[in-house]
Amino acid sequence: MTKVLFVISAADRWTLRDGAVHPSGFWAEEVAEPHRIFSEAGWDITVATPGGVAPTLDRLSLGIAGGTPWKRRAISRHLDSISEQLNHPQPLAEVDEDEYDLVFYPGGHGPMEDLAYDETSGALLSRRLASGKPLALLCHAPAALLAAKNPDGSWPFAGYRMTGLSNTEEKLNRFARNAEWFLEDRLRENGADYTKAALPLRPYVVSDRNLHTGQNPQSSERLATQLVEQLSSPSR
Repeated sequence: MTKVLFVISAADRWTLRDGAVHPSGFWAEEVAEPHRIFSEAGWDITVATPGGVAPTLDRLSLGIAGGTPWKRRAISRHLDSISEQLNHPQPLAEVDEDEYDLVFYPGGHGPMEDLAYDETSGALLSRRLASGKPLALLCHAPAALLAAKNPDGSWPFAGYRMTGLSNTEEKLNRFARNAEWFLEDRLRENGADYTKAALPLRPYVVSDRNLHTGQNPQSSERLATQLVEQLSSPSR
């Protein structure tokens, strides 16, 4: 059975440039849709967070920003169905990523607060990249890559093609215009070969070697489906 390590931010806020605290956490669709697709494929999923803290749902993700009413209801139902798993995650420091066929990070603004600076997560991501085994991050989750470092202090992901939430999409959130930094900018500054869809809020997925990234919540289904197809391929 294919095993997935599903790493979710433990943050319940996002601290902005002026010190203001915006309630945040994980984005509903980015957890629910990949989890559903992986589950329907018969995969075994382990949820982990920094410190084993139960992750916080960003309530905005089940509001109008989360899509049509029917879509939000379906997402909410799936999150309710896995509430036991979400409420009792494994501590990230206690998992061995080498035991998993896929390591997957969903987004929301939470990773901008904790995973972008988390040394345990950064070390895990560095090892995973070097292993050649599949690694996938969605929307804001590529912020977690910023905590990864080589022994010489360089960035392991420099030169990799990737995507993540664009500056244009970030600025659609009025409060986010007060952000200390934008993900697109920071990935480029660190040496990523960042690309994005021609238009905002459109599904867009980039794969480079064993690294797979999705740009935004709208990319959740496409990224998860492509991962299932890849890992289910007889030639793998």
